[in-house]
Amino acid sequence: MKYALFIGRWQNWHEGHRWLIDQAINKGKKVWVAIRNVRQRSKKNPKKAIQVFQELELELKDLVEGGKVIISIIPDIESIEYGRNVGYDVIEHTPPDDVRDISGTGIRKGLQ
Repeated sequence: MKYALFIGRWQNWHEGHRWLIDQAINKGKKVWVAIRNVRQRSKKNPKKAIQVFQELELELKDLVEGGKVIISIIPDIESIEYGRNVGYDVIEHTPPDDVRDISGTGIRKGLQ
C-alpha cells in the first residue's frame, strides 16, 4: 500500500492539520504523518518530537487504530528534492479561509 506523506513539526496540533490529513483520507488514501525531529528548542519549536508524537497518537487515535494513519519521527530535514519520473505526485492542498487562518504560532501565543 502506498501512503500520502505529510512532513511537519506539528506544533501545536490544530484543526487545520486535521483538515489537511483528512484531504487524503477522504480520497481513500492512507497517510504517513512524519514528525521532524527538530533538536533546537525555540519559541517556534517548544516541544520535543516524542512529545508531539504522543499528542498525535491521541489526536489521531481513531485513524491509527483504523489502519488509515501511521505516525513516525524522522530526522530533521533541510529540503525535499526529487528528480524526474520518481513515481509519485507532489500535491498542494489549499485550505478554505477559516482553516488557513489557524496557526500553531497563534495557538502557542494563546491568540487562538
